[in-house]
Amino acid sequence: MGKVIAIANQKGGVGKTTTSVNLAAALGVLEKKVLLIDADPQANASSGLGIDIEEAPAGTYELLEHEVEAKDTIVKTKSPNLDLIPSHIDLVAVEVELVNKAKREYMLAEAIKDIKDKYDYIIIDCAPSLGLITLNALTAADSVIVPIQCEYFALEGLGKLLNTIQNVQKIQNPNLDIEGLLLTMYDARLKLSNQVVEEVTKHFGDMVFETVIQRNVRLSEAPSFGESILDYDATSKGAVNYLNLADELIRNNEKEETNKQ
Repeated sequence: MGKVIAIANQKGGVGKTTTSVNLAAALGVLEKKVLLIDADPQANASSGLGIDIEEAPAGTYELLEHEVEAKDTIVKTKSPNLDLIPSHIDLVAVEVELVNKAKREYMLAEAIKDIKDKYDYIIIDCAPSLGLITLNALTAADSVIVPIQCEYFALEGLGKLLNTIQNVQKIQNPNLDIEGLLLTMYDARLKLSNQVVEEVTKHFGDMVFETVIQRNVRLSEAPSFGESILDYDATSKGAVNYLNLADELIRNNEKEETNKQ
């Protein structure tokens, strides 16, 4: 049974999509079978993997509306072992169209239950909001990764997100865990970056991933070529960071499985 991980933070520009695409690609390189679900109407994860969203026959919108089966929305990417359910701007309509439906928070969980056992990891790239689409992602997920940028307003809104996660745990998904807080956009030359790392680590301790994602020009360039950082420049600092993160994630989950036995 695949582990479903939502990448969520209602703040924009913290590295959610960058993390979703490149963590998924890195897990694939490490020979895990991965599905990336683009749950953001901006569809940056889809275009960032070279998928023409206008040509995709169906995607997250149709999936949440239960118009199609999950297997009919999956497209192959050029990254090894990585499939994608693409998004489209139409996804914005879901917030309105599902509002009066029964069990509207469970639409995604219900839609993907038949394909979970086909993947080792299912990564959900969430929109920068705490709306109904993100609530569906959190309800469908086993855990959440929260990217936090190493900048001045790093912790702004984090409390609200953690409260939302607690509410989902109480009401919709009691099994939801926090996989970890991920520090992104780190620049070792900046005193502020180091202060943020220190502050977040002091407050959250073991909840913070050891891997830190450094600022990297190649990471910023890769989406414009429709490639993950591992396809675009496998020797770059960004590629190494995301391979390290994928390795840390796999090790943490193997340890967790061992402890359960």
